[in-house]
Amino acid sequence: MSIVESVTVAPVVDEEEEARARKEKINRIAKWTLPSLVMILSILAWHFYVTLNNIPHYVLPGPLLVAQSVFEDWAILWPAMLTTSRLTLLALIFAVIGGVALAVAFTQSKWAEMSFFPYAVILQVTPVVAIAPLLQIYIDSAFVAALLCAWIVAFFPILSNTTIGLKSADHNLEDLFTIYGATRWQRLRYLSAPSALPFFLGGLKIAGGLALIGAVVAEFVIGRAGTGLGLASTLLEASYRFNFGRLYAALILISCMGVTIFAVTSILSHLMLRKWHESALKRD
Repeated sequence: MSIVESVTVAPVVDEEEEARARKEKINRIAKWTLPSLVMILSILAWHFYVTLNNIPHYVLPGPLLVAQSVFEDWAILWPAMLTTSRLTLLALIFAVIGGVALAVAFTQSKWAEMSFFPYAVILQVTPVVAIAPLLQIYIDSAFVAALLCAWIVAFFPILSNTTIGLKSADHNLEDLFTIYGATRWQRLRYLSAPSALPFFLGGLKIAGGLALIGAVVAEFVIGRAGTGLGLASTLLEASYRFNFGRLYAALILISCMGVTIFAVTSILSHLMLRKWHESALKRD
């Protein structure tokens, strides 16, 4: 390449890089500003709809009343939110431990998979609303009963996704491990586990939301017996008292918890996959 050609090409490359960097910056800004703008517009539309139509607060409370209820009832909402958060987190932890352990057992032994997988499916398809009253009868602790309900809901996505991931290792690499005489532990650690990691993280995102749903449903069912647990029980009590400001405040806090769980699991997935997996690698 001559000196004239190199001088001509260099500015073009610089302009392309600047345009790409500008586009990435705009995308990063839009990623946060657009959802925030939609939320602000939705809250304003909610406020004006309630105000202009004189909607009674016991039919649809306005956003100002809900915000006021959050501050005034924080002494009630905060302990309830901690209880629901603890239920959800423990259920998710136990689901990860049990799901991963059972998935490993399934991939290491066909007999174990044939024996126990149908019962895992039965647990998944049985409505937790039907299980919660039975658990409340047989278990003295309302918290433990609700924890089991949330665990049942969150358990299957971890088990199913991890099992599929452990079975998705490249067959050519499996043959290579066989040639070099790798042990079962070496296959699991260096081949199956990395292949299963993206599947596991995908299941974790699903299980996080399901753990919260299971905890809320269990609190609803158990709360009907007069045993207050978390935000769902607070929401149920507020509906009995026609305190719709507190009801909507509890509902919004539950939604915020769900968004937080999804955000944390998404960040975890990105951090663990960003350097090597196709789903997280940046493309030009």
